[in-house]
Amino acid sequence: MDEPILTMQERESINAGRWFSTLSPSLRHDILRCTYVKRFKDGELIAARGEPPEQWIACAKGAVRVSSTSVSGKLITLTYVEPGIWFGDVSIFDGDRRTHDAYAHGDTTTLNVAKADFKKILATHVELYDAMLRLHARRIRQLFGLVEDLNTLPLRARLAKQLTHLLRSYGVPSLSIPTGIRISLQLAQEELAQLLGASRQRVNQELKQMERDQVIKIEPGGLVILDRQALLKIVDADA
Repeated sequence: MDEPILTMQERESINAGRWFSTLSPSLRHDILRCTYVKRFKDGELIAARGEPPEQWIACAKGAVRVSSTSVSGKLITLTYVEPGIWFGDVSIFDGDRRTHDAYAHGDTTTLNVAKADFKKILATHVELYDAMLRLHARRIRQLFGLVEDLNTLPLRARLAKQLTHLLRSYGVPSLSIPTGIRISLQLAQEELAQLLGASRQRVNQELKQMERDQVIKIEPGGLVILDRQALLKIVDADA
């Protein structure tokens, strides 16, 4: 069921978004006044590959798994959209259909702007064109970085880099280990392996080694980072 407004925490996630927070107050106001809220349970479809783009979307709570299915039927996870991140605008700009599926990962809240409203905001605020160019440039840089890492870094370094990113976005104090930071986004090892372009078995081996090195702790509910500096050193050692 749709809810009329965001919670205080969800609104803060949107307002604090790295890109959204750089917009002028008037532009942020005009975007937010056109939005509507949708809530999804874990695994529910948010947007389907091949659909025409009907809305611009931001994650306000939880995560959005962006994925596709190969010809052989294998699920390929490309990324997890975190709170404060906007997506779905590429298809609106080029007029083509959506290229990937988007599913809720955990209980997820999205903030949505209808396609017609998005275009009205563009017509009213020239600033948004420049802002979208910056957003797309950042995505391209991230994409090139991922391709470079895949071809130059060993799996251990890519895993450490991914855990560092997840820690920034989803790190919360651990209740079981006072000095640890738990990654609140629960990813199965298979899901983590998909992000890294590796097999679950190899990712499991690297996680076990990190646990033996006392860098992380593997718990039933997810991963606890014990030594963030050690993670960074793993990345730097192979950079």
